[in-house]
Order: sequence, then structure tokens, then C-alpha cells
Amino acid sequence: MTIFDVFTLLGGLAMFLYGMKVMGDALEKSAGRQLKNILAKLTSNTFNGFLLGLCVTAVIQSSSATTVMVVGFVNSGVMTLHQATGVIMGANLGTSVTSWMLSLTGIESNVWYISMFKPSAFSPILAFVAIVLLMFQKNEKRKDVGLILMGFAVLMTGMETMSAAVDPLAESPEFQAVLTKFSNPFLGILMGTVFTAIIQSSSASVGILQALSATGVITYDVAIPIIIGQNIGTCVSAMISSIGAGKNARRAALVHLYFNLIAAAIVGGVFYTLDAFLDFPFPAHIDQLGIAIVHTVFKIFALFLLMPCSRLLEKLAMLTVRDSKDDAEQAQLLDDRFLATPAVAIERARTVTVEMAELSISSLKNSLTLLSGYTDKGMEIVRAEEDRVDKYEDALGTYLVKISSSELTEQDSHELAKLLHIIGDFERISDHAVNIAATAQEMAEKKLTFSEKASKEISVMVSAVTEILDNALKSFCDSDMKTAFEVEPLEEVIDILNAKIKKRHVARLQRGECTIELGFVLNDLLTNLERVSDHCSNIAGCVIEMEHDALDLHEYLNKLKSDGNSRYTDCYNSYKAKYALPPKDTVTA
Repeated sequence: MTIFDVFTLLGGLAMFLYGMKVMGDALEKSAGRQLKNILAKLTSNTFNGFLLGLCVTAVIQSSSATTVMVVGFVNSGVMTLHQATGVIMGANLGTSVTSWMLSLTGIESNVWYISMFKPSAFSPILAFVAIVLLMFQKNEKRKDVGLILMGFAVLMTGMETMSAAVDPLAESPEFQAVLTKFSNPFLGILMGTVFTAIIQSSSASVGILQALSATGVITYDVAIPIIIGQNIGTCVSAMISSIGAGKNARRAALVHLYFNLIAAAIVGGVFYTLDAFLDFPFPAHIDQLGIAIVHTVFKIFALFLLMPCSRLLEKLAMLTVRDSKDDAEQAQLLDDRFLATPAVAIERARTVTVEMAELSISSLKNSLTLLSGYTDKGMEIVRAEEDRVDKYEDALGTYLVKISSSELTEQDSHELAKLLHIIGDFERISDHAVNIAATAQEMAEKKLTFSEKASKEISVMVSAVTEILDNALKSFCDSDMKTAFEVEPLEEVIDILNAKIKKRHVARLQRGECTIELGFVLNDLLTNLERVSDHCSNIAGCVIEMEHDALDLHEYLNKLKSDGNSRYTDCYNSYKAKYALPPKDTVTA
């Protein structure tokens, strides 16, 4: 083997690894939206979790990516350790799909339609189709398909290049002497473990072994222990990812490690014991297909043995990472591990934003109850909720900025923009909650009370604001366009209520029915309530804006009002009648 063969081998390896990365990233990006929906349907059933892990890994072509996501979900409290165990087992089998695709390079036939399955035949066609999609298509989904095809073509070309480069090794006594050493099970397993741990991809490691098998000098005795070791080495990504994570996340990574270690010990021990007595009649050499078969059979045997023992694996992980009596673990709401899969990261951010939204609305409603019966405990609750909302906003803002630096689909970009706008509005609502609670506190301390007229008018305003809060929350949490559309007409009614109540207050002042001090209090209260409705309008408007592909919301709403849209007008009139102020002459002071 000359120095030029070594250069060719390194170039082929570079293309192989790069092609695998491009294809994997494109698959993950393309499947991101479906991936998050699949992961949202988790159950506590181990077998269902296994199917989930199998499907996800088969799609994104990386058990490491799946297990790292699992560690993140467990660390965030989204997934339990038991759920994670099933998914991890499925991911172990799902990664074998790659080895079957790579085994196509070993096809040898003079029949043309069979030869078409050989990568050297179809890779150039895939590369041509890919470049057409990438250069001449503006549709993002089609470009993603182009990236997947290009990655696959480069991957297969790299595989062919490596196989061709190592051909001279077939005649090398030194190479054969080195391989003979790896027929020792312990050395073979160690070699497979270390190499896979370095490149952090069992799929790539198996692919390189398949390329070397093209020399025709790798035997089953050499390949089997290396393949067993590769399954242990793939645990490194999850173990590294679990550093600094919570206890259950570290346990999930250990379940992955223990699964492969125990499988290697049992399957390897049984195989070599039987081989010592029966001397299995394997062929002289192993090819690409044989490696794919051994790789898959090992994983199936491991699942058959250990899936029924999933609870024992969890207990073993819990014994390794023990609970302390005074250590209450806090789930990490937003885990940076998800940033590798932006669609999943955005969905997690949306889930946390929903929690923030519910807390913000709760704080506002709690502040409104203080108007009719102030307590110090109620004030503490409102302040505590507002403080938590502030922390949510800081964490979400930082996290969303991190996501924005990733390559996002158009849909994910819109969702990201919506979340960045909306968290500010929900945070401001909680600020107004504190202001309203402070108003209630001031009235209680100074023993101030509104007149019967003012109290009834405020009651109407509070009812309207309560409904607009519920509508804004529902429109965001459920992406409910019908409810979102109903927010703006109600906000317009609240603006009119605000103006009318202030005008009536001025009239009462002129008649001496109200004090200036109460006037200041009333003005502050109305201003806060009106601004809350403005933020609700912003939230619903943002939902509408993103649904209609970033339309100009102000122009859209102005057109609805000026054109006399019947739906908008009917909704406005309905709210206007529902929240009409009591007539001036029916209420006595």
C-alpha cells in the first residue's frame, strides 16, 4: 500500500463521515416537526418506547442523537427514566439500518437490474438530482430532500473510495498479522470500543469496518468482537451529554451503557463458549452483508435478553447514582441538549412558554380578586408569581436566541419569532398584576372604597378583561384562530369602556360624589386593565400574523374595521352589548 493509497483512504474516510453528517442533519431537520410530535406521544409502556426509539433512530440515522435527546428530555422532566429505557433500547436496534444500506457496496452481479442497486451505479444519479434540487428549487422542503440525497451520494462514494483504497492491504502480511491480533476477543472488543468512542458514531465505525472487509482478509473471528465493542463505544455520546445533568438524566445515560455492557458480556460469553465446543463453521472471510447481519443479530439477541429486565437496568442505574435524603432534584426546563435538534428545542420552548403564559394569567386574575378582598397573603402570591414569570422570560429569551443561531426551517423561524414576541407580552401582563395588587393594597391601607356607581362600572371592566385574558391564553396555547380573531373586537370594547368610565368619573368629581385621591386610584387601575387588554391583543395578533405567513397585522386589522367585515362587526356588537355599562340614572351614590 503506497502513500497515495493512504491519501485516497483518508479522502474516502472524509467523504464518508461528511456524507453521513450531511445526510443525518438533513434527515433530522426534515423530520424535526414529525419527530417532536412522535416524542410528545410517550407512554410508560416499554415496548411502545422501544418502537418509538427504533423509528426515530431509523429516520435520523443516529442512535447517539436519539440518546442525547432522551437524556435532555429526562433532564427536563418531560420523560421518566422508565420511558427513557424503552426508547434507548429501540435506538440501539434502529442504528443497524445504516449498516444494511452500506452493505449494498458489496453487491456483485452481471445482471443489470441487480447491479443498479450497487452504490457506484445509483450514487451519481442521486448526486445529479440533488444538485438540481439545491440549485434550482426555492422550496425549503425540496432543498432538504436535495441535501439528504447529496449526503447519501457522498457517503456511498466515500465508502467506495475507502474500499478501493484498502484493496492493496489484501496482499499485505503486516495487515493480516495486525488483524490476527484482533481475533482475541478482549483486544477486538477494546479496539471496537475505543475507535467508536473516538468518532462517536457506531454507524460510521461499522461502515469503516465494512469498507475494510472489501480486502477479503477480515474473518468472522476478527469482526465479531470489534462489532461487540462498537456497541459499547456508542454509549460515549450519551455519557458525555449527561455530564452536569440531573440525576435521572445521568441514570438514563447509564441505562444505555449498562444495556450494551451486559449484552456484550452475555452474548459474547455465550457465543465464545459455544464456539469453543461446537466450532461454528463460519465462511473464511466476512463481507459487508455479513457485517450488517452480525451487527443486527447481536442487537436482536441483546433486546431479547434485556428488554424483559428493563426494570432491573433502571434499578442498577439508580444504585449507581443514588438519591440523597435532602437533595430534591430540580428539572431543567430548557436543556441545551435539544439545540442539536432545533425543531425539538422550539417545541420544548413553546411548552415552557405555555407554562409561563398560564402563570402570568393566574397572577393577573389573583390580583383582580384582591380588589374585592385584599390580604397580605394574596399580595405575596401575586409577587411570587410575577417573580417566576420574570425568570421564565429571562430563560426563554436566552434559549430562543441560542436556537436562532441554528439552521431553521421557514416554519420553525416563524414559530421562533412568535415566541420571542409573545413572552414579552405575558411578562408585562404579570407586571400589571403587581400594579393592580398594589392598588388594592393602597385602598386597603387607606380604607378607601369606590362608590356604588364606580364599583359596578369597574366590575364590568374586570369581567371584560378576564374574558380577553382567557381568549388570549386559549388562542396561543391551542393555536386557536377563531378565538384569536375574537380578541381584537373585545379589546376595542375595553378601550371604549376605559374612556367612558373615566368620563363618568370626571362628572362625579364635578358633582362632589368622588374624591381626587380615589380618582388617582381609579385612573391607575383602569390604565393597567386597559394595557393588559392591549397585550392580549398583541398575543392574539401574533398568533394570526404567524398563521398567515407574517402578514402586516395592523394593516390587516384596519382593513377589517374599515371594510365593515361582518364577522368582525358582529363580534364587536356582541361584546359591546355584553359589557355595556349600567345607565347613569339607575345607580345612586
